[in-house]
Amino acid sequence: MVTFPRLLLAGACALSLTSAAHAAGHATSHEAQGLLDKAVAELNTAGPNKAFAEFNAGQAPYKAHELYVFVFTLNGVYEASGANPKLVGTNAIDMTDAEGKLLVREMIQIAKTRGQGRVDYVWLNRADNHVEHKRSLVQRVGDHIVGVGYYAG
Repeated sequence: MVTFPRLLLAGACALSLTSAAHAAGHATSHEAQGLLDKAVAELNTAGPNKAFAEFNAGQAPYKAHELYVFVFTLNGVYEASGANPKLVGTNAIDMTDAEGKLLVREMIQIAKTRGQGRVDYVWLNRADNHVEHKRSLVQRVGDHIVGVGYYAG
């Protein structure tokens, strides 16, 4: 006969394995920071036209699994998106997350006041169609806000 504590333990183990398997596919903050650093260096050395074309191509080395580079102007207009280059030229100033947070406005505020930082929000992960916590690391480079986001678990 299986006792209640054993069933409880078995259920907890199954849940933790499911959560670990789900999180195992996500990029790390270290990987996101590395991609951001690489993108900032490319923008600084190659200039906006060449760098944005590379970011928009959505290929290595500026896209790795779920990580990609995006760039906004200080007014919230997309200049690059490794996930969806069709967004270039669109104004995202009023873009909200799943909970209504104005995330691009927060990115702009961070870029203007601190130069770099992070923004936490809730976003649909298109790979598995789940709404998840996401964090974008952003850095100001001249009049551009360069960012890389990752699912924070």
